[in-house]
Amino acid sequence: MKTLKEVACGQTVVVKKLTGDGPVKRRIMDMGITKGVSVFVRKVAPLGDPVEVTVRGYELSLRKADAEMIEVE
Repeated sequence: MKTLKEVACGQTVVVKKLTGDGPVKRRIMDMGITKGVSVFVRKVAPLGDPVEVTVRGYELSLRKADAEMIEVE
């Protein structure tokens, strides 16, 4: 299973599963990243942190550590 951190720029993926515990997982879900939602990777910063994505029609920046907790396909 690959994570959002491994997705190349310009690709659209579907969220399969969120890993991580309690507050972190809750925060990711509060940002609109839930199972089954499409995520478009807009930009990845030169050092990989942060990753800019479009979710549910709005833009979002995610830390690499958070992106690693999002399993996609």
